[in-house]
Amino acid sequence: MTTDTPMVAEVDCSTGIQTERPMTAEEIKNWEAVKAESAKLQAEQEAAAQAKADAKLAAQAKLQALGLTGEEIAAITE
Repeated sequence: MTTDTPMVAEVDCSTGIQTERPMTAEEIKNWEAVKAESAKLQAEQEAAAQAKADAKLAAQAKLQALGLTGEEIAAITE
């Protein structure tokens, strides 16, 4: 069965039987909020990782400008 409404699975603990039903409007709202928060956190983590990588490259370029060799830079940055 295909539907545009997201489905939720429920398990009856006493029987172990799993059933699916459409999400309620409130469940959809919560689900969308969780997805948005997750996307926001992922974007923040990616931005932080990129900023760190950019800072490392800038620092290595500055060390190279001071006359350090690639081996010397690697020795102090790894």
